[in-house]
Amino acid sequence: MGVVVIVLAAGYGAAAGLLLPRAAYRLSVAPGTPWRHSCPQGHRLRGWLGPARCRPPRPEPAPPGPGYAYGPGYAHGPEPAVPGPGPAAPGPVHAYGPRALLPAALTGAVCALIAAAVGVRPEAAAYAALAPLLVLLALVDRAVHRLPDVLTLPLAAGAAALLGIAALLPGSAGSWRLALLGGGALGAAYLVLHLINPAGMGLGDVKLALSLGVALGWYGWGVWASGAFLGLLYGALYGLTLLLRGSATRDQGFAFGPFMAVGALTGVLLGGFGA
Repeated sequence: MGVVVIVLAAGYGAAAGLLLPRAAYRLSVAPGTPWRHSCPQGHRLRGWLGPARCRPPRPEPAPPGPGYAYGPGYAHGPEPAVPGPGPAAPGPVHAYGPRALLPAALTGAVCALIAAAVGVRPEAAAYAALAPLLVLLALVDRAVHRLPDVLTLPLAAGAAALLGIAALLPGSAGSWRLALLGGGALGAAYLVLHLINPAGMGLGDVKLALSLGVALGWYGWGVWASGAFLGLLYGALYGLTLLLRGSATRDQGFAFGPFMAVGALTGVLLGGFGA
């Protein structure tokens, strides 16, 4: 049963990850800039979900030339005796954003790990449902160092709502009250860090901390502290590595959201195995 659940979770995550590249491209813009509505070649994008591939629209067929012949009695009629030019073929498909393999692999792996650690308990479905949105946030943050409100705020609300539903179902192994307290506590902690060093900790990180704190607080304060600390540790180690390699300066920022997410995932896995 456990293997089946893991395989199903991995398949769900991979399928959901395949839908993320277009949204990642459209949301990866600087603050104050409208979301992207067209590909780099100027073709309008339809929808938010799907691969980052664009097929140009089919151009209009060329009008009949001067030598175009109509049948008898059709000097200006619609029925040609000689076939005219057919509809023009659409242009070649071109890529404009991240490849689908990376988000599919990431989301599939995250969901499989959650299923392996949490098992068939109700909170596993809640965590798996939130995983694609978290991966999308990581892609956007890595691309433009930004965590947009249109993702962070629904993620926080969704984490609280889904775990609240899980708490009502039999077999759950956490506490919704602690989850809500954990979200408020981690958000407050990151707000303090933002006030101390606004250049190093953005408000997007503060809003992301709300949802991650909810996910970690579900399993208690020990898991909450572990996940919060590991997120800071992962980010600090990455920044130190960049400094030692000479790839960045002390004042240069980097995307911290992915490390917060990985730290929270580690904490949830520890909590799931412990429960």
